Amino acid sequence: MALEPLRPDEAVELYLEDRKSELAKATQYAHSSRLGHFIRWCDEQEVNNLNELTGRTLHRYRLWRRADGDLAPPSEKSQMDTLRVFIRWCGTIDAVPTDLWSKVVSPSLADGENSRDVMLDSEVADEILDYLSTYEYASERHVTFLLIWHALLRRGAIHALDVGDYDSQEMSLDVRHRPETGTPIKNKFNGERFIALSAETCSVLDAWLADRHPDSVDEFDRNPLVSTAQGRAHLTTIQSYVYSMTRPCGFTGDCPHDCDLSACEAAIDRSQAFACPSSVSPHAVRRGAITHWLNSDIPEPVVSARANVSMAVLDEHYDRRTEREKMEQRRRYLDQI
Repeated sequence: MALEPLRPDEAVELYLEDRKSELAKATQYAHSSRLGHFIRWCDEQEVNNLNELTGRTLHRYRLWRRADGDLAPPSEKSQMDTLRVFIRWCGTIDAVPTDLWSKVVSPSLADGENSRDVMLDSEVADEILDYLSTYEYASERHVTFLLIWHALLRRGAIHALDVGDYDSQEMSLDVRHRPETGTPIKNKFNGERFIALSAETCSVLDAWLADRHPDSVDEFDRNPLVSTAQGRAHLTTIQSYVYSMTRPCGFTGDCPHDCDLSACEAAIDRSQAFACPSSVSPHAVRRGAITHWLNSDIPEPVVSARANVSMAVLDEHYDRRTEREKMEQRRRYLDQI
């Protein structure tokens, strides 16, 4: 097969453009980020033409990336899996041999190794909710935390909600996939669903809309539920809310890491809250919420439907109950048999 010269950066640009219609925005960003490291390595190694790649050079990249990023096996696997897909695509446009993709080695993971265990404990969540209810009632941070902890919403779903998606009378949210106006959601149309809300959550949402909700629209003239004075709250804004809410000093006034709060950047600047070792991401809050629901004897199919995750994904990535906890839950059902 005659190969046609192609620069690494140009190939990545073509690949991302080609797959734009089939990949969710978050996936596009992830692929772009991972392949950005590959471009950086090619620059360092003066690989200016993908025709030069071999199985050995790709193995060298794997070792370099592992050391450069101090990657754990799950992270290394995601990096190499993306590279394999990219190299396979390159084979379809005569940039590399068509079988080169098979030489991209991705680590095998032991059972459970692909699951992340970081999650927000339910007792900590209660402390945060008590603080928000007392000091920041119906604020943007209060609303965001409730939508993750009680409605089990992903960050992207919160970002996608409009004021009209909330029905105070029916006590529900209508989660919709609207990619044409800038708010796709995870699982696309399969992620659309109605979410029943508690009276407490509705009271907070009603107060937010009545008293504190910025009257702003986004670039598509939609009225976002979680908004700022500039319009729809960005995904990174929602994430920063969660990091700032889960810093222990923010809701207890104390630092478990013995930091001087007057000099700690994570404590002084909310945008730097992610630097606190105890703060967690929206995903970790959602994982903690799902585990809390399961521990509260809510049936798995109910949690699966509300959180919009399959039973298999629920078990592998979200359910952090111990085997003993599961046994004790079964006992409560089986004692009368």
